[in-house]
Parts: sequence; C-alpha cells; structure tokens
Amino acid sequence: MKKTAVLITISSTLILGACGSDSGSGSDLDPIVVSGKPWTEQYILPHILEMYIEHHSDYEVDLQEGLGEVAILQPALENGDIDMYVEYTGTGLEAVLGEQADEGESSESILERVRTGYEEAYEITWLEPLGFANDYTLAFAEDADFSAETYSDLAEISSDLTFGAPHAFYERQGDGYDALVEAYGYEFAATESFDANIMYEAVQNGEVDVIPAFTTDGRIERFNLQTTEDDLGFFPKYDAVPVVRQEVLETYPELEEVLSGLSGQITEEDMQAMNARVDIDGDDYATVAEEFLMEKGLIE
Repeated sequence: MKKTAVLITISSTLILGACGSDSGSGSDLDPIVVSGKPWTEQYILPHILEMYIEHHSDYEVDLQEGLGEVAILQPALENGDIDMYVEYTGTGLEAVLGEQADEGESSESILERVRTGYEEAYEITWLEPLGFANDYTLAFAEDADFSAETYSDLAEISSDLTFGAPHAFYERQGDGYDALVEAYGYEFAATESFDANIMYEAVQNGEVDVIPAFTTDGRIERFNLQTTEDDLGFFPKYDAVPVVRQEVLETYPELEEVLSGLSGQITEEDMQAMNARVDIDGDDYATVAEEFLMEKGLIE
C-alpha cells in the first residue's frame, strides 16, 4: 500500500511538472488584449497586430476596438485593463510624460526618451517602430480663398479663419490647440469640434477653413487638400510604435520577438493607402489589414 501511494504521488508530481513546463505556450494563457483609438488608422492597426500575432504564435488576441484617446488608453494600460496598443512617440512624450521635444529633435531621440520614461514610470515598454510617422500638418481646401505654405503664413490671416479639430485635440497638453495657438500667435475667428473621421469633409465642404490633418490620412491626397510646413518645429515626430506592459512580455515570452517582425514594415504610403480604402472606398478594417499583411508576405 505504501509503495502504491508513493508511486501515485511521484506520478502526479511528474504530470503536474510536465503541465507547468509548458507555461509559455499560448494554449493555457488568457488572450492578449489589444486596443486602439477611435479613428480609422487606429481601427486598422489593432487588426494588423491581432492577425500577425495569431499567425506567428499560439497566442490568442482579444480586440477591444476604439476604446478611446490617450487619456483613456494610458490608464487602461497602467491598470492592466488592456495589454497593448499602438501609440505615437510625440504623443507619449508630451501628452503622457509631460516633456517637450526640442526643435528638430530626431525620431531616435524621442523614441529613446519615451522608452526610458515609460519603463521607469509605468513599467510599459515601447517596442520597435512600425515604419511610419503620423505627423500633423495644418491643411485647407484646394479652392480656399487664401493660400499659405507655412504655419506662420496662417498666423497672418488667422483672424479671418475658422479652425476645426477633433475634440481631443483641444484637450491635449503640450501638443494640442492651446499650445499651438501660443506658439504661433493664432487668433482664429472661431473653432469647431469634429470627429476625427469627419473633419476632412468639413474642411473640404467649407464648414471650417483649417484642420490639423494627419499625414497618413488618404483624404489629403484624394481631396487634394493643401498642406503647410510647421516652420517653427512645434510638433514633435509621431512615429507609430506598439506599447505593451512589461508584465505581458514576461507572461508571453515569445511576443516581443514575434512583433519584431512588423518593425519597419508599414510605410507612410502604405498607411495612407489603407486609410483611404476605409474612409473613401468603404472597405472594412479587417479586410484592409489582412490584405495588407498578405500582399507584404507577412502572413499567408
């Protein structure tokens, strides 16, 4: 009887040990929660992450699309409500860390600053850039009754212009409306608040005169919007980078290496074309993401 009990105990221990040794596999782990912001590009990118992760690992992904802007996503990440999303370096630097970029500061320098700052303050890691920057450009309609080549040119006529932007732009600290107005001395006649996916039609239709357009938005080219140069270097670079909780990288040990395969794979032209397919052609986010990955040979 004693021998039987010992054998059962040893066998049970071996079985449990064998199960525990596979703790890094995806089968016994919760899905990785991937989220994003509530506008086109940020709906497409989570699908790209989801499909790429699931194709190249055993991990499962739970998408929580369009959760909110950085003021919502950052606390959600800190609290473990989500595991990762794609953020932009300039946003992380100024809106989250409360630091200012130096005029003309390089993408590499800003990435290093946010990487260090997030790891020290939040135990969140910035992985490798996806390959494109989604910068700001102040844009106006082709048939506008004014012209400008720089942000400073717009300052000279701002009292005759209406400025339109997403609501979140007016709330941003460091790189939002108030700081922009102070830097360039704008005195806009009025301001309007729009959904980020509507403001392009608003400026095209003459509802407002100027908008802070995203350089990867396909409607800039399709609508032939006129863009201006940030001649004072007010805005930092906004390189797109997956941000993930360090605890998640420890729990899912293959994740960082898997995602490194996306580094440098999405150009500004790629992102602009994907955005245009959704915003203008009416294609859905998942289809656009999947076809991009397949055309690039990143999934089969």
